[in-house]
Amino acid sequence: MSTPQGMTEADRRIVAVWAADCAERVLPLFESEAPDDDRARDAIARTRAFARGELTVAGEIRRRFVAGRAARSAVTPAGTAAARSAAQAAGVAHMGAHALGAAAYAAWAVELKHPEAPDARAAEVRWQLAHLSPDAAAALRTLPPLGTDPAGPLGPGLLSSGPLGEVIREIQAHLSSAVG
Repeated sequence: MSTPQGMTEADRRIVAVWAADCAERVLPLFESEAPDDDRARDAIARTRAFARGELTVAGEIRRRFVAGRAARSAVTPAGTAAARSAAQAAGVAHMGAHALGAAAYAAWAVELKHPEAPDARAAEVRWQLAHLSPDAAAALRTLPPLGTDPAGPLGPGLLSSGPLGEVIREIQAHLSSAVG
């Protein structure tokens, strides 16, 4: 990829597994609201297939927006965030930085679902970090800090502000302080 947010294809396949794991944890929040809409589940399955080398980058680039449209089927902000997590996971085939978007939307979905639990988002981020493989962590460390590169999902925009930006900054801070 021509942007630092892209990663090599091999690294995108590695971080796709983690992005799918993050999105799959919150998938029930979406499916409980839209049980007949399989676009988010399909996006996660395709992300896993991409990670295994069964799908091409070009094919997934063409399909990457399908899961995002599923968010319209959700009836709550938590369900919407869960669908967007799946969409971000599907976007990893195109650009590796979307893995952080998948994690951020998943953590936000948990926070939105449990407003009475002030630690819900932090607990989800802890789970995400605990389930990050060493190879995926190394690949994610190659990404520029949130907001420093305008050419991709980590540039200015939705992922760089509010709860999504907070989650991504927390993950990136953890990655930069962790021993490789």
